[in-house]
Amino acid sequence: MTEEVALPQAPDEAREVFGESFPKAVRYAELLADAGVTRGLIGPREVPRLWERHLLNCAVLSEVVPEGVTVCDVGSGAGLPGIPLALVRPDLKITLLEPLLRRTNFLQEVVELLGLDHVTVVRGRAEEVLGSLQPVHVVTARAVAPLDRLAGWGVPLLRPYGEMLALKGDTAEEEINGARAALSKLGVVDTEVLHVGEGVVDPTSTVVRVVVGESPGGVRFAAKRAKAARTSRTRRRR
Repeated sequence: MTEEVALPQAPDEAREVFGESFPKAVRYAELLADAGVTRGLIGPREVPRLWERHLLNCAVLSEVVPEGVTVCDVGSGAGLPGIPLALVRPDLKITLLEPLLRRTNFLQEVVELLGLDHVTVVRGRAEEVLGSLQPVHVVTARAVAPLDRLAGWGVPLLRPYGEMLALKGDTAEEEINGARAALSKLGVVDTEVLHVGEGVVDPTSTVVRVVVGESPGGVRFAAKRAKAARTSRTRRRR
């Protein structure tokens, strides 16, 4: 039996960050603390720090997401960072990509309950939806995998000159250094470490920004995308 842990009151920073969407952010926090725990999407020990460590930590990612772009949240899990980002940025079109059914069921329930019309839930792995999912401007991720592996999944989903924004920890620089060869093969042309959420979260959120050139994923994935596009056109003609 899961031990019940009380959800703390939202901090003042949450009202400022979420603005008009603050009531929806509170409802989302309540869902995470209840169904999120009972369904095994988050651990009960995370409930006391849901606001600072999870919702606000993810919401401040909006500081570095361009206006009006398409976003794919890879390995969305319980909706982090995708749902907090959607709450503060209604100008974005966001896809929550998650392979596990119990998680996509939860995500769909949250999206419908909160009325997030600009958010779509897709069940699948990044490598499975390549070609069927329209390339996006931005890929987001949090606590999914080491950078080299994460880039292998996320970068091919990008449009030319798009970017991947990965929430990371203190080892961000080390991950970049260890992944440089893999990133280069994937068509990455620039990387940097950003710190967002000054005055909102302490410590600030660390984001690894990975920018691609004209061939996201490199030559191999360009060929895959071209093949998928030809297949899609053939099906439409039938």
